[in-house]
This record gives sequence, structure tokens and C-alpha cells, in this order.
Amino acid sequence: MSDQRYKTSQGKLISAAVIGFLVLMVLVIFSSATFLTIDAGERGVLFRRFDGGIDKSMVYTPGFHVLAPWNTMYIYDVREKQIEEKIDALSNNGLNIALDVTVRVNPKYDKIGVLHEKFGKDYANTLVRPEVRSAVREAIGKFTPEELYSTRRDEVQTLIQTELEKSLGANNIDLQATLIRDIELPVKVRSAIEDKLEAEQSSLKYEFILTKERQEAERRIIEAEAKARANQILNASLSANILRDKGIEATLELANSPNSKVIIVGGDGSDGLPLILGGN
Repeated sequence: MSDQRYKTSQGKLISAAVIGFLVLMVLVIFSSATFLTIDAGERGVLFRRFDGGIDKSMVYTPGFHVLAPWNTMYIYDVREKQIEEKIDALSNNGLNIALDVTVRVNPKYDKIGVLHEKFGKDYANTLVRPEVRSAVREAIGKFTPEELYSTRRDEVQTLIQTELEKSLGANNIDLQATLIRDIELPVKVRSAIEDKLEAEQSSLKYEFILTKERQEAERRIIEAEAKARANQILNASLSANILRDKGIEATLELANSPNSKVIIVGGDGSDGLPLILGGN
């Protein structure tokens, strides 16, 4: 009977010891656990020290989180980031061109783990800046300095944007915009281009003046030809009978006027019209 009690008592002690050990372990874990808060505009990726490293399948959203003490949470700011870069590039004729370029980017929210494993938190310097420099130099090499300075700046910007969308997108970065703030040419090249553009503008202005003068001359010729044609038509329509009738009408009007005059009927015999010899 005493042996049975002893065994029961020993079993209880063992159970109590196991439970105590488990409780102690839980307390130790929670007392050393990491408590953190992920703020708005941030995402977290967990590094599991004893379970495969970076957990690329899980992205932690804003809020309160509890971590085991042996794991590490990497916090990423996923808000849009503006990156400015000053780049020297060669045009297609070998001249050095300096550009100020701005890109606006943010990491893809659900790919933070992949981005962290490949490039780390400093992805702006390890990924974005090198890709921007490469895309800008490739685009600039397709144009002359004159094209970059005057007519094709928007086309250059579009080429850079298209190339960066592909390269950054393949590495889990969303490109929101690409902006060329400034294109700086060598002083002599810029002066030569400005002189050429000024000469072209002067030539266009002179051509405009000549065109306007030619149009005015043509207008005058057309107007004179129209008047001459009108006179020809009028002269052709004025027969002797019509002139005689017009003269009679004029004579009758004069005869009815209050002014004194002398009218000789029959005229000088050439056209049969009366002669008006005088009046007050």
C-alpha cells in the first residue's frame, strides 16, 4: 500500500515538474520575445533563424506583432520614394552630355521578401540607381546634342521610362514616373546650336515676309486684271444707241433744272445729241 502511494506521489511530482518546466519555458520565451509595431506605409519580412531564413511567402502588414527572440523582422518603407541622379552620358556623336534625372519608385508590397533576399533594404542604391544610369546612357546614345537640346527631349524621357519599367519591374520595383530635370551640353556646343536655331528662325521669318509680299503682288495683279476685264465688258456693251439714250436722259434732266441754259437741238451732227451752250 505504501509502495502504491509512493508511486502515485512520484508520478504527481513528475507531472508537476513537467508542467512547471513548460510554464517556465513559456515565461522565458515571452519575457525575451520581441514586440514590435509596423506603422502605416510599412511592411515587414521575417527572417526565421532556425526555419529556412527569409520567409518570402509572408509579408507583415501594419499593426502589432510578437516575434520569437531568435527571429528578426526587417521593416520596409513601401511609400513612394524620389531618387535624384546626375548622370554623364555620351551622345551618338561622342559628345559628353550631363543630365539631372528624377525617378519615383516604390517596392511591390507582396514581393518584399524576394526584394530583401536579392538586394536588401538599400535597394535604392544597389538596384534603382544603377538601372537608372544604364537606361539613361543607352537612351542618350541614340540622339545628337541638337536633338536633345531642342526637339526630342520628350522622346528621350519616354525611352528611359520604358526601359526602366522593364528592368525595375522584373526586380519587384514599381516605377511611377521618370523626369528629366535638366540637360546640360558643353558651352561651345550649346552656343553653336543656339546660333543655328536663331539663323533658322531668321530664315523662316524672311521666307514668311517674301511669301506675304508675293501674295500681295498676286492679289494686286488679280484685282487689276479684274478691273480691266470689267472695263472691256462695259465698253463692249456701250453701243451708239445706248450712249444716245443716256445723252437724251441727261439733256432732259438739265432742261428741267432751275439753272438757265441754251440747248441747241440737233447738236453738231455727229451723234444727234443736243448741245448745251451755257447756263447760270
